[in-house]
Amino acid sequence: MKNLLLVTCSILALGAVAPAFGADLAAQPVYKAPPPQVAAAIYDWSGLYIGINGGWGLSDATGGTVGGQIGYRQQMGQAVFGIEGQGNWADFSGSNVSSTFPLNTNRSATDAFGLITGLVGYTSNNVLLYAKGGAAVTSNTYQVTSTLTGAQLASTDNTRLGAAVGAGVEVGFAPNWTVGVEYDHLFMPDANVNFTTAAGVVATDRIRQDFDLLTLRVNYKFSPPVLRY
Repeated sequence: MKNLLLVTCSILALGAVAPAFGADLAAQPVYKAPPPQVAAAIYDWSGLYIGINGGWGLSDATGGTVGGQIGYRQQMGQAVFGIEGQGNWADFSGSNVSSTFPLNTNRSATDAFGLITGLVGYTSNNVLLYAKGGAAVTSNTYQVTSTLTGAQLASTDNTRLGAAVGAGVEVGFAPNWTVGVEYDHLFMPDANVNFTTAAGVVATDRIRQDFDLLTLRVNYKFSPPVLRY
């Protein structure tokens, strides 16, 4: 009987404690697994690209231009480095009265130019700000005419080497397409043109050739954007 009474008391005591223990378990916080990360598409400027450009040149010789470019860029963090070659047809022409010989008019024309430049830039996703600099080459025609008679006194064609610096902004509007605006200044050496004056004297005049260039550019990039977490 003692044993039976002891077992019965133990069962009753366990039954009284069990609900309180269950309540304590129910009060414990429930931890849920974090939601899976979703990959965000980040524009990557690395890769080979090719494109077209068109715009306007302004200096003593002024006019329109159209051409193309090809290059390669490498993105490292938010920094972008690259190299580019550009070739353009141009219709830059202008004239001015000679400061050395006021009775003569100098006329200069540029029908083509090319650039080979390095690039360094900063990107914020699909927007790229950059600066560039390098070498420039132009194909030119120079003429000296008499202001009084309109007679041509001298003419020469040549190719000149110089330098170029510029800056621009480019925006990726599709996985492989970008559009941008670029400004460049070409530092070209002045041209010396020899001619004979009305008095039969052989003289030399200098023609200035530096010009500013503003172009709209569209590029196709062969590398797609990369998914990053």
